[in-house]
Amino acid sequence: MKASTKETIKIIIADDHPLFRRGLKHALEETSDIEVIGEASNGDSLLSMIKSDNLDMVLLDISMPGKSGLDLLKQLKNEYSKLPILILSVYPEEQYAVRFIKAGASGYLTKESAAEKLAEAIRKIAAGGKYASTDIIEKLAFDFSDSEKPLHETLSDREYQVFGMIAIGKSLTEIGVDLSLSVKTISTHRTRILEKMKMKKNAELIHYAITRDLLEK
Repeated sequence: MKASTKETIKIIIADDHPLFRRGLKHALEETSDIEVIGEASNGDSLLSMIKSDNLDMVLLDISMPGKSGLDLLKQLKNEYSKLPILILSVYPEEQYAVRFIKAGASGYLTKESAAEKLAEAIRKIAAGGKYASTDIIEKLAFDFSDSEKPLHETLSDREYQVFGMIAIGKSLTEIGVDLSLSVKTISTHRTRILEKMKMKKNAELIHYAITRDLLEK
């Protein structure tokens, strides 16, 4: 899927909060070169809306109902490899940006970002570039070895997802329901997470997440 050669950059906003979508659309209407052509409240809705001939970019929230943001991103990149995707999230960059960009996202912005920065990111990505903070770009460029990475960055995508849910106090049963996995599978992930992070109990995971500002703001 190629970006349009027309002046207008056509985008879809995928976010489950109607007020946020409305505010974002209104802000982008102030620009002359960015057009919101659709809104989706979940992954299934987004997938059904995407057409190969009239879309330049998706603005994607990573915490919508249903399929996880990372799984949805991977599916989108598998089915529409050339479609640029800009992640918009309430989560701080430190928690997800590197992981999502490595998975195929073209950029990462927090929802607190100013409309001008969002428009700048959209234009840069539409022109074939990437958009993230200097710190994130440096991390991606350097690509630390495992021995130099913070402990949470040694986790697999699924392990990191489970870690994040444990860190906000969810039980293994609740996590299993949310991810459509058995409690036994979640327990196995928890064991591996504790091993990789050199910890013995959930309280240590929670403390680690809090002290490193990895929880949703």
